[in-house]
Amino acid sequence: MAFTYSAKIQKEKGVKATPLEEQIAQYLFEAETNAAEDVKADLAKLQIVAAKDVDVGKGKNAVVVFVPFRQLRDYQRVHTNVVADLEKKLGKQVVVLAQRRILQKPTKNNTKKLQKRPRSRTLTAVHDAILEDLVFPAQIVDKRIRQRVDGSRSFRITLEPRDEESVEHKVETFTGVYHKLTGKHATFVFPAAAPQEQ
Repeated sequence: MAFTYSAKIQKEKGVKATPLEEQIAQYLFEAETNAAEDVKADLAKLQIVAAKDVDVGKGKNAVVVFVPFRQLRDYQRVHTNVVADLEKKLGKQVVVLAQRRILQKPTKNNTKKLQKRPRSRTLTAVHDAILEDLVFPAQIVDKRIRQRVDGSRSFRITLEPRDEESVEHKVETFTGVYHKLTGKHATFVFPAAAPQEQ
């Protein structure tokens, strides 16, 4: 059982937590201690790996909280409560992502014999997984890649229309955070409502 907020931060030995990470860990610890009994068990095992303050454009900032990959499903179970609480206390929009690792492509110069690189550790798979985590609890319906004449690419991500109310105010944050983490330009849209037949 965690007795202090420092147990909420999972770091490698010798790496100190930043003030932002300590602040988020403190808020998680407070949420756990003040939670109802049914939610307390879910909040007790949650930890963070890192936290970043990301500029999303137009003078706005968002906080990206990285969590251990194995705890992502546990976070998603209590996502709305945790994110709403953190947003209220930090005064910024909060996004929860799993900490993932990209392994480099095997080349001739790699002298170490390693096992075959898992598909989940490729650049494309990690970027797709970041996209899925980013828009949670909304779901991605469609993803289009637009290749321009100058060679640049842009992504158009269509989200589930029933989730429009819950994530519409975060669309600019999604765009800014995704660009900051992956270097890819993406726009998030909701499909136009089909006319109702009478």
